[in-house]
Amino acid sequence: MDSEEKSRRVLEIYAKLSAGCVVNKAEEAQNYGVSERSIERDLKIIRTFLECDVENTGILNSVEFDKVKNGYRLVQVHQSKLTNGEILAICKILLDSRAFLKNEMADILEKLISGCVPQKNKKLVTDLIKNEEFHYVELQHKHKTSIVDMLWDIGQAIRTNRFIEMDYERVKDKAVVTRTVKPAAVMFSEYYFYLTAFIDDEEVKKGFDVINDSFPTIYRIDRIKKLKVLDEKFHIPYSSRFEEGEFRKRVQFMYGGKLRKVRFKYSGNDVDSVLDRLPTAKVTHEEDGVYTLRAEVFGKGIDMWLRSQGELISEIEYL
Repeated sequence: MDSEEKSRRVLEIYAKLSAGCVVNKAEEAQNYGVSERSIERDLKIIRTFLECDVENTGILNSVEFDKVKNGYRLVQVHQSKLTNGEILAICKILLDSRAFLKNEMADILEKLISGCVPQKNKKLVTDLIKNEEFHYVELQHKHKTSIVDMLWDIGQAIRTNRFIEMDYERVKDKAVVTRTVKPAAVMFSEYYFYLTAFIDDEEVKKGFDVINDSFPTIYRIDRIKKLKVLDEKFHIPYSSRFEEGEFRKRVQFMYGGKLRKVRFKYSGNDVDSVLDRLPTAKVTHEEDGVYTLRAEVFGKGIDMWLRSQGELISEIEYL
């Protein structure tokens, strides 16, 4: 009978908390004819249950003491699991990126679903992506080994301002060259991860079109054959720190180069698609469905995009 009474008491207290009521320890002890320590134990049982239940619900609830109301109440600390829609969107974006080897992608998706989806929804999410995962196609120029660890090493070098020495396969002639650089950021675009960095060798920079230190060089990370984070550090004044967000808005197809301003006319039906592609673009004039736009961009990647639009783009002018 004592066990049944205790179970009923715990359930009733939990029901009060779930209903938004504040539970006063002294009042509950008097109400049930038990000691305050018994009520403390009841609350501990409820806390343990809530901690275990997060696996099923994805919501972490907690019983906390409210000093103002002099009692305990149920508080939703945060939702620790992703919603069905959120995890499905992330999985679809990952699959479409084609950024990883097939076995890497399968491993990442499995961990995402296992760790971020409530137990009751895992099969549903798995079923929604399994066909696309089965037909996943790796890139033609795929890296033979995982770049995940390399991404982390580069990230740590950026965080600690350490030089990186790397053997890099150039695109134009497939030659492998050694570079020592100041890493600035890791970025992702059009299927690949990129390292933006500043070259530290004056002799190497002589052969570049752009040698101004304010413009970084862009390296495709899967073309890095060997990487070593050096002990030597470099200093970047806070006022001169690299803003990857601002840089990303101005670079197309990860082609680096000088900062340029371009003006052109667009005669298509959806000017929003142009504004989305070129985040710095502004409409300066519109007449009879023809838009005049100006944008600020790095390098020659913009030329490739403008040519891809065919007759929809006209009167291109670099300012």
